[in-house]
Amino acid sequence: MGLLSIAKRALKGRPPVGTSAADVVHAENKWRLLRYRSPEVRYRTPVLLVPSLINRHYVLDLLPGRSFAQHLVEHGFDVFCIDWGTPTDEDRYLTFEDVADRYLGRALRVASRASDRGAAHVLGYCMGGTLAAAHVARRPERVATLMTLAAPIAFSDEGLLSRWVQTDGFDVDALVSGVGNVPWPLMQASFHMLRPTLSLLKLVSLVDRADDDRFLDTFFATETWANDNVSFPGDCYRRYIRELYREDRLVRGELSLGGRAVRLSDIRCPLLAVSFTHDPIVPEASAAPLVELAGSADKEHLRLPGGHVGAVVSRAGMKTLWPRLAGWWAERDAPAPVSDARGGAAGSDGPHRASEAPQIGL
Repeated sequence: MGLLSIAKRALKGRPPVGTSAADVVHAENKWRLLRYRSPEVRYRTPVLLVPSLINRHYVLDLLPGRSFAQHLVEHGFDVFCIDWGTPTDEDRYLTFEDVADRYLGRALRVASRASDRGAAHVLGYCMGGTLAAAHVARRPERVATLMTLAAPIAFSDEGLLSRWVQTDGFDVDALVSGVGNVPWPLMQASFHMLRPTLSLLKLVSLVDRADDDRFLDTFFATETWANDNVSFPGDCYRRYIRELYREDRLVRGELSLGGRAVRLSDIRCPLLAVSFTHDPIVPEASAAPLVELAGSADKEHLRLPGGHVGAVVSRAGMKTLWPRLAGWWAERDAPAPVSDARGGAAGSDGPHRASEAPQIGL
């Protein structure tokens, strides 16, 4: 019955992903800033979602009924999300500074102008949290709160990835010189080596739960996302490996953006750092130091069960993680004035249509 159910489900094709209605409110080079449509905004402060640079943004908007972005919209938040897009050959020269300082700064500027408060809640997921923490420490003026979700901050942990990239045989200069942008299959293979039996475990789970249509939809949607990665811009990757993984400059206060040092102690806004107990990609030892190093008076480390992706998109995540995050923001916000309530874009008949989207000035 299990294999038959899987075969029948396969005939339906992969479920649609990233379908929540949104407008492109800023676009530059390959990246876009999306603003999810909301019939009613009940909180003053918008939320800016910052996904990993090398993964598609729609992990935060996976499926209808399984979308963290839509969950926030339904609870009254004005939600923005960065879609980093797909780098091409010329992006091999894109720098860490371009992404963490300039691009993220412009996204934050646009999102914060949607509120009379002039600031936004910032959530960084995975490497998006690394970028967000560095940016907020350097440029805190438009940030109401910072939340990091399974985000690597300290890179001197004993994880396999950290040990691998610090070996003499890992020649980052030769790699970038040879390929330009670091190919996503190479990076995906490096993550697979963390759990070499994961594919087999997935197959077993698939057969065991083949009669559960909701599970199958989520499984295939997550697999679509997991195999829809993007390459890492070459120059940005070179600095990421050298200064973060090898020299741990972020926690040492030796990283720089805009010609000035990034010191995590300069983060003063309310802070929540979330780590997952079974996360082989970003272990707690990598995510937790942000709380200790930040200068915030209001700061918390939230430990939850689960893995790097499953804890975010699973049913358990919907019931535990999502309400905790939304509630944390709600406690640190205020109701929006009636005039701030935002409806769908007039004259727009579909999601992600840049030509019909209102542009918010920089």
